[in-house]
Amino acid sequence: MSDKKMGTEVTVPHLAESLVSATVAKWLKQPGDVIDQYDVLCELITDKVTVEMPSPIAGTLTQLLVSEGTTAAVGEAICMILEPHQAAAAGASAGTAGLAGNTASAGRKPADGEAGMSARYSPAVLKLAGEHGITLSEVTGTGLGGRITRKDIEHYIASGGRVEGAVQSVEDTNAAASAAAADAGVFIASPPKVPVRTTGIHLSQTPPLPNVEVIGQPLEGRGETLMDVTPMRNAIARNMRQSKTEIPHGWMMIEVDVTNLVLLRNKLKGEFMKQEGVNLTYLAFLLKAVVNAIKDYPIINSVWAVDKIIVKRDINISLAVGTEDSLVTPVIKKADQKNIAGLALEIDAYSKKARAGKLTLDDLQGGTFTVNNTGSFGSILSYPIINYPQAAILTFESIVKRPVVIQDMIAVRSMANLCLSLDHRILDGVICGRFMQRVKENLEAYNQDTKLY
Repeated sequence: MSDKKMGTEVTVPHLAESLVSATVAKWLKQPGDVIDQYDVLCELITDKVTVEMPSPIAGTLTQLLVSEGTTAAVGEAICMILEPHQAAAAGASAGTAGLAGNTASAGRKPADGEAGMSARYSPAVLKLAGEHGITLSEVTGTGLGGRITRKDIEHYIASGGRVEGAVQSVEDTNAAASAAAADAGVFIASPPKVPVRTTGIHLSQTPPLPNVEVIGQPLEGRGETLMDVTPMRNAIARNMRQSKTEIPHGWMMIEVDVTNLVLLRNKLKGEFMKQEGVNLTYLAFLLKAVVNAIKDYPIINSVWAVDKIIVKRDINISLAVGTEDSLVTPVIKKADQKNIAGLALEIDAYSKKARAGKLTLDDLQGGTFTVNNTGSFGSILSYPIINYPQAAILTFESIVKRPVVIQDMIAVRSMANLCLSLDHRILDGVICGRFMQRVKENLEAYNQDTKLY
């Protein structure tokens, strides 16, 4: 459907088979902007990932039909674009008047509700502005409701907008940022004053501590803050609830001696970094052990279909990657056809894409079994929730040195726990116990002669 006076409707595309709606996270173009075909119009938040929406046509953006933060169904119009032939047909005078009106609307001031957002500054923004002596009222915000982001400050500095007389004291800057943040209803978790001590021997450095921002409306006199649930967090909550409601979870844990694996990785990681430019993690060795075990017990790689059990032929490993505010599971396709080096490269690429917010819907489709590396932040025991509709999920816990009895003698070994949650409609203790034992055997079979390629 189109209206020659306003232009052609641009609708929410059908990005995936299961997708029924998407939320407009941010408009990257405004009315009056000239659009080329495939220019990115906005960011869409789906149940699984945030994606950029390209324009299917060229022309001039005349109207936004859906505001930021609003959910639209697949096929629903979200904006209007006036194509060149439509503008010519409408007449030069009418086209000029229309574009003038749209240009004026593009430069409108935020509404009262949006103005409240534009006046809120995160501590990161306040600190950066203080270090460079920037008056925030002089910076144009591109965030939700005109809110100033860190990128806006960096762009302001790069364009020569740096003001002389920058704050010299980091302590003073931090104090000012904290006070201003509290007034704006923005709170940040302060990093500890002492170094964090990690327990996993595979952690070569202290994990970076994220600046966790809590942005919301403080309730006066109650010491509480009301936060809006983001579309991504809402999708995570819905999927977790569905998994726990529909799948009867079972759980088991097995202990693995990974001493030889630790020695092997220490031997190979330096050369691998020089050759591939990628860190050789324990997760790559684990994935290889898991996919080889799935080959022996293919029922693990299945889903429940009410009156049937569907066993998947391809072994596509969903890799759980957590960020400060979300959890995503990019999929390593046909993982059983890759060697350890190939798996390490895939893990690095997907982890970087996930944390940069660059994952596509295709990256998240088709997983058949999920692996989570909870040991990366020191966990030694966990009870994971199954990634619906898969049959099981495995977590690899932290590697720690413990005294172990070997042939009636005590030895210090590098040990790790493997935890498995299983769909008890499909899997039972016997088959899962054998599967876990096979994963254990595969991990303990690594030695100095194991090849990466």
